[in-house]
Amino acid sequence: MTLSIGSTAPDFTAQTTQGEIRFHDWIGDSWCVLFSHPKDFTPVCTTELGYLARIQPEFEKRNCKIIGLSVDPVGDHDRWLADIKDATGGEVRYPIIGDHDLNVAKLYGMLPAGEAGTSEGRTAATNQTVRTVFLIGPDKLIKAMLLYPMSSGRNFDEVLRLLDSCQLTARHKVATPVNWRHGEDVIIVPSVGEEEARERFPGGWKAVKPYLRMVPQPID
Repeated sequence: MTLSIGSTAPDFTAQTTQGEIRFHDWIGDSWCVLFSHPKDFTPVCTTELGYLARIQPEFEKRNCKIIGLSVDPVGDHDRWLADIKDATGGEVRYPIIGDHDLNVAKLYGMLPAGEAGTSEGRTAATNQTVRTVFLIGPDKLIKAMLLYPMSSGRNFDEVLRLLDSCQLTARHKVATPVNWRHGEDVIIVPSVGEEEARERFPGGWKAVKPYLRMVPQPID
């Protein structure tokens, strides 16, 4: 399956470190960050899981659930969690999916659909494409996808910024400019005509160009 922004996030049932879930039911009416790892007990991933554990409350404030995935059994995940806490100080409270049969990795296009076998005997190198962040909305559509090599730790502060941007767009028909941070000016999306713009933004806007209309960030 080829996935892109706007695709429905594939549903699945799987075992996690917090019991069995059906993915769409687990998301419910929340946003979701699904992030994958090629192997347990790997150094870069250890730092990532620990940092994300420490900033999880920021995602919770934004009605966003976090779930990890690693191409290993749940039993390995459970042992890895102790290492993560010891190495980073972060206590992982979000679930991690066990993908011993490679089912979820294949569903999400991170491994070829015809890939044979299980996680048994596989290495981080053979799973190196399982390094994606999926941002999924309450409508179960994929809003963003970020792909990283194994050697580069992911910037989860950027994922949080991306979540803020996507949620703002969903609520207010605005886009965010380069390097935008929460609280800064935003852009009225081109699909909003002048009449609708006056209704939505009665305080007016700055038209840098006819197609580039800057407005203070709307406040909910």
